[in-house]
Amino acid sequence: MNGFAPLAIRRKTGLRQRFAQGNYCFRDYRKSSWVLFGPNLMPAQLAQIAQFSGDYPQVVDSWQVGSYDVLLIAGDLASETADVVRALGLDCAATSELPELAEPGVVVFDMDSTAIQIECIDEIAKLAGVGEQVAEVTERAMQGELDFEQSLRQRVATLKGADVAILDTVRQQLPLMPGMGNLVKTFQQFNWQVAIASGGFTYFSDHLKTGLDLTAAYSNQLGIENGKLTGEVIGEVVDAQRKAEILQMLADQYDVDRYNTVAVGDGANDLPMMHAAGTGIAFRAKPKVVEQAQKAVIHADLTGVMCLLSASLLPQRLSWQIHR
Repeated sequence: MNGFAPLAIRRKTGLRQRFAQGNYCFRDYRKSSWVLFGPNLMPAQLAQIAQFSGDYPQVVDSWQVGSYDVLLIAGDLASETADVVRALGLDCAATSELPELAEPGVVVFDMDSTAIQIECIDEIAKLAGVGEQVAEVTERAMQGELDFEQSLRQRVATLKGADVAILDTVRQQLPLMPGMGNLVKTFQQFNWQVAIASGGFTYFSDHLKTGLDLTAAYSNQLGIENGKLTGEVIGEVVDAQRKAEILQMLADQYDVDRYNTVAVGDGANDLPMMHAAGTGIAFRAKPKVVEQAQKAVIHADLTGVMCLLSASLLPQRLSWQIHR
């Protein structure tokens, strides 16, 4: 997991020139209240938004985060406009109540399907021969249809007697969510504490903590005896409420005000943590979670989190890169 670099966050003359014609009001920050972001944004996409929403987006400022273009847009973000933007495969979010990225903060990520691309327990279950049975319960738990702790213990019980070697097999192939490594380094560059709070397992979260040099990682411990899984969870379960408590604990530990805390997750189990944070971001989440989260990234990879938060650097803290 070594070799990740912070995301480049900068203004580009080529991007500004691309949107230099038309209905724009560059640098009138009093009028701005939302951001539009995606790869290689073009004026034609603004025209499409106007065609379907009846409101032509006025560009106030523009910059780039990694390979993503970000536009600061004037006016309020209407729900109808947000629906159109997302239907076009782009992302948007209001810029109200953003944390100060340039000040020290705390960000806590869910692990499964957020920091990494898989649900670890489903992958373990496949190797143990109970994949379909466990995956169904996982999906219902993520939708918020089942009590998390009860469903976790139910799924882990099906793994009783499985060889611990299957954990190594999953860990060796643990796929980071695209953008995660660079996003972590970017937060760390801004002196933020980065942690994981997961309903998954220490076997994997500890691996991420070491590989990404995270401040902390909290998750559940699988029982292991004589090289076999016991089918039990050892100690206190990291459930939805515990995730929220972990975020608050880290904020207290590092003397960070609530407004400068961020929580990122994809499931119903992450909502209390998102609500406890100053800014809660649903990442490629279930519809129920998107509806209840303050902000959402639907299409972008995890770079989208920084596309949104980087708006707090305006107007003085974004440098220019002068090329097309």
